[in-house]
Amino acid sequence: MLPRMTMCLRALVIVAFFAATATALRAQQQDHVVTTQELRNDTLKPAETRQANEAEIRKALSSEAARSELKSAHVDYQQVDRAIGQLSDEDLAKLAERSRQVNNDFAGGHLPNRDLVLILLLAVAIIIIVVALR
Repeated sequence: MLPRMTMCLRALVIVAFFAATATALRAQQQDHVVTTQELRNDTLKPAETRQANEAEIRKALSSEAARSELKSAHVDYQQVDRAIGQLSDEDLAKLAERSRQVNNDFAGGHLPNRDLVLILLLAVAIIIIVVALR
């Protein structure tokens, strides 16, 4: 009787093992919670955000009024443009938000040219200071 129980126990263990293996294989074959496309998009977001922020600052600094004020302040636009690329993501985001506000206010007629120029010069000063501290 003991050998028969042992054989039954062995058979039960083998069946349980195969059932667990089959369940694990089915779980692996199911779709993942996050698709590879979603992962790819998430990894590209920071780079896209950085590019958009750099573009926003460059847009604000490339206006005719800003360029003429940069010249009158003896600030080289190319130097400022290079400094934009060296800013940290956090500093870049802050300046881009300010640039968006300036562009929106100026487009809506809320800022006179004098205020726009002062804000742009402040942004240039911040860029140069941040780069100089690194």
